[in-house]
Amino acid sequence: MKRALALLLIALFTVSLLGGCNTMRGAGQDIEEGGEAIQESANGDGDGY
Repeated sequence: MKRALALLLIALFTVSLLGGCNTMRGAGQDIEEGGEAIQESANGDGDGY
């Protein structure tokens, strides 16, 4: 019984870590796209925004 509980806790912890990595990756991509839009606008390559 204790072993099953320990395995369940490890599995939940692992899934939560993987979910966190995916969230951080998405945030990084959003920040990068925002930076590229600012850079394009500063260079005059953008569409005026």
